[in-house]
Amino acid sequence: MAVRRDKENYYLDIAQTVLERGTCLRRNFGAIIVNNDEIVSSGYNGAPRGRQNCIDTGVCVREKLQIPRGERYEVCRSVHAEANAIISASRKEMLGGTLYLVGKDARTGQYVENPSSCSMCKRLVINAGISRVVVRLNEQDYKVIPVTDWIENDESMLGVFGY
Repeated sequence: MAVRRDKENYYLDIAQTVLERGTCLRRNFGAIIVNNDEIVSSGYNGAPRGRQNCIDTGVCVREKLQIPRGERYEVCRSVHAEANAIISASRKEMLGGTLYLVGKDARTGQYVENPSSCSMCKRLVINAGISRVVVRLNEQDYKVIPVTDWIENDESMLGVFGY
């Protein structure tokens, strides 16, 4: 008898399929927002509508400038998967929901190590009213992040006011 896939991995599998539409030359992410056991929206990383994608130009500006992961996202052509999923849904649909996120290296196909939303996407997730984020670590394992952690541990305050 086949073992039924647990619900978290089921939704992560769907987010992983969404990432296949990503257009980044470095890393592709897929995100889905689920509320009350229904998929509200999905998103993957890619250039804004009407602009050329990195896979079309053959150039990743961040890579060309040797910008490390986690820094200077304003240089990137892409809108992140989380942001695309959020702008495709109404806040009412997202309140209390879960964002599922999967990232893979565009060249190797390996899962992104220590996946996390960037600081701007964290702010979007918080304002969207999403309650938790589930990130895939490998084919079976995942990490659940309560969004309240992002609210209480505000990285934008590091080095400010004595922190």
